[in-house]
Amino acid sequence: MTALLDQLKTAPRSVLGKLPGVNGDDDDSRRPLPVSGMLAAACTLGVGLAVLTTLTLVGWMAAPRGALGQGLPAVFRTAAQLWLAAHQTGFAIPGGHVGLLPLGLMVLPAFLLYRAGRWMARDADLRVRLPERLPKNSPREKANARRRAQLLLVVQAGVSLAAPYALLAGLIALVAQNDVTQPFIGDALLSHFLLAFLVGALATARTIGSWATMLRLLPERVRALTVGTAVATLIMLAGGLIMVLAAVVFNLGEVRALSSQLSTGFVGGVLLFLLQGLYLPNAVIWGMSYISGPGFAFGTGTLIAPTGVQMGMVPSLPLLGALPDSGPVPSVMMAVVALPFAAGAVAGVMVARIAPSHSYEAAPLWGFFSGVCTGLLAGVLAGLSGGPLRGGRLSVVGPSVWEVALSVALEVGVAAGISAGLANWLLLSRKARAPLDRAAAPVRKVGAALSRAAGRVGLAESDARPLPGHWMDATEADTQPIPVIRDDWQDEHASAAGPDTAPHVRPPAPPPRKDIVDESDDRGGHVIYVDPYAWDRD
Repeated sequence: MTALLDQLKTAPRSVLGKLPGVNGDDDDSRRPLPVSGMLAAACTLGVGLAVLTTLTLVGWMAAPRGALGQGLPAVFRTAAQLWLAAHQTGFAIPGGHVGLLPLGLMVLPAFLLYRAGRWMARDADLRVRLPERLPKNSPREKANARRRAQLLLVVQAGVSLAAPYALLAGLIALVAQNDVTQPFIGDALLSHFLLAFLVGALATARTIGSWATMLRLLPERVRALTVGTAVATLIMLAGGLIMVLAAVVFNLGEVRALSSQLSTGFVGGVLLFLLQGLYLPNAVIWGMSYISGPGFAFGTGTLIAPTGVQMGMVPSLPLLGALPDSGPVPSVMMAVVALPFAAGAVAGVMVARIAPSHSYEAAPLWGFFSGVCTGLLAGVLAGLSGGPLRGGRLSVVGPSVWEVALSVALEVGVAAGISAGLANWLLLSRKARAPLDRAAAPVRKVGAALSRAAGRVGLAESDARPLPGHWMDATEADTQPIPVIRDDWQDEHASAAGPDTAPHVRPPAPPPRKDIVDESDDRGGHVIYVDPYAWDRD
């Protein structure tokens, strides 16, 4: 897709460059940011729909006739619905609506948007549009002004990509409607705008600098909270992934039995495997909800949690064979609840190290606030991972948003507050000991000098007089001119003339006269002479 965007970028300019009176300079031929964002959004939608149309066409040829509709228009309409589903756009169907959509399908538009955002940033040359006039104050204020300008630029780039992307998605939602499925237009506009804005802003920030530079665009306290929230969330998601893999391994026989019952064939088996892989992120978030305590449901009146399992009938999807049977849970499974506290402890240390507080009371509050942010993020992920499947008993699938958010906020927040307070106390104690160490530094230097002097006792030469002539080391030789030899210097090679030749002895210099003042020598203007008899001439 990048090559296609580059061709769109260079082709019009090559044509314009041939016209008389048109400047072909690259800086002058840069497009406005909204124009580049519109081209990037259109190419992203085109490439994404082309990929999904190809996959849908393969499934249409392998599936029974009529399963995906009749004719190529139905294939394209199905691909458009998959594209909307990749952005978590819900559908209204007879008897309910569908909200349980695979999160793995979001990888395709996110990747395309990231590449398009990078191309947009290069096409508009955002770096040369940063303000050149900064306040003439302290370096910290200049850095803050440049950071604010860069953040404003990142937001503008995200909006320039997200606005046309959402409008085009609304048109796709209108085209994808049929007698069975009706996409929600509002969900399509909102989901496309948010995804394009986040990914476009991230791509633009990545163009300005490296990943470490991207974090430095944020203020110190916001950067600490962002890193702490991300670390805690990643630790809990890693725990959820381990739970899912362990459940699949322990229930591998049930998974194989469900796979054999479907009898999908080779192409159908590949598509079924791909579908389960797309739902794997949903299962990982469900595992995170299980670890945090509230668990998740797969139907009304069901619950899969560390406190117990109450299951009902589930669809014949092989991945669902890893779900546990109804009944009590072994007490050893309660140990997984300790993982959110461990994640909070790590997040609190990160918050305190990135942005230490000057007071002992503020650090635990910032650590707890990072836990609250982690709970809000976990609630958003829980809402994206679940949703209804039609109506009736499968109208409730996935974890509860508010239960997961509250549990994660309390568990991670308490542990993060305690660890942030301890880490901040250690940092302040270390800073308090620093002045004592600096006060003892002269004493240590004197002791080291005495030790060196004592080590050189008895090793000095008998004649401690300086060597005759002008001797320069390497540093002086690089910065000072070589001196001119004068007649009054001692001849250091006099000993080579023979034993009978007496060395030249310099006569003692007469004492300087204090009654003569050389007023012509002002030493380069650094000497001021005062006339002591000026008062008598007034």
